[in-house]
Amino acid sequence: MVKIVDEEVKAITQYILEDYGNGRAIDKMDDLFNQLDKEMIIQIIQKLLKIIYPGYYRDKSYKIYDVNNHLSLLIEDAMYNLNKQIVFVLKYEHYMADKDEAEIERAAREKTVAFFRKIPQIRSYLETDLQAAFDGDPAAYSKDEVIFAYPGMLAITVYRLAHELYLLEVPLIPRIMTEYAHDRSGIDIHPGATIGKYFFIDHGTGIVIGETTVIGDNVKIYQGVTLGALSTRGGQRLRSVKRHPTIGDNVTIYSGTSILGGDTHIGRDAVIGSNAFITKSIPEGTKVTIKGQELIYKYGNTETMQAMDLE
Repeated sequence: MVKIVDEEVKAITQYILEDYGNGRAIDKMDDLFNQLDKEMIIQIIQKLLKIIYPGYYRDKSYKIYDVNNHLSLLIEDAMYNLNKQIVFVLKYEHYMADKDEAEIERAAREKTVAFFRKIPQIRSYLETDLQAAFDGDPAAYSKDEVIFAYPGMLAITVYRLAHELYLLEVPLIPRIMTEYAHDRSGIDIHPGATIGKYFFIDHGTGIVIGETTVIGDNVKIYQGVTLGALSTRGGQRLRSVKRHPTIGDNVTIYSGTSILGGDTHIGRDAVIGSNAFITKSIPEGTKVTIKGQELIYKYGNTETMQAMDLE
């Protein structure tokens, strides 16, 4: 039996090796030490969280915590590894096709430094998001609870980091970052979305925010909300086209609602009730609710219906 298995392993190995030679995208066999490392991106996120929230994600391996020394080591490590990953992804960009290795490395360094210089600004936005979560949720007993336990806060934090890399035209890495947060939180925010201050995601599971979405200040979104495109049938022809909605300041969007289309604008101070399906613009100050649904109650052989007014 062992001999049979050994022979089959050799045969199948050769069979699959031959399949690798078909020149397809999935057959890529670049030097493993000269391409993007997804696990390293995740490690960089974890280091960035320690920089963003020094009292919450601190390294427990240090018995004596010196913030100056620790931060210096943390930044040096994160910068080095991020720079290395940016070099890898820039090599595959069409606008870098005519650049030599030195030019690519210089561009990567400039983007890395520019990103880290943005961290104080990112933290200032996150402070408003934290305040919005605490003020907007009576179940939040402290800001510590929001940072430690709220999936929305994690998703927003990673998004704000990834968004700055997106603005610096760093390919691929921002998307890996937000997909990591998606996996951890159930919240899918594309790094290309533009989101203002005091952004609060309550519960969060199942939220989708598309690439060209624009969200103003003081916006609150509940679980299951989709800010998406009307159609993606155009495929790559729709790249860079405004496909997702614009949400004004002070808007609240309740659970299960879908707001679709690049021409769809939700005016400031609007309130969108649960389970709405919106593909047209809503004027400012408007309250949108679904009316006329019926609940059916059955008790033995008796059936009654009751209209449900969602206002």
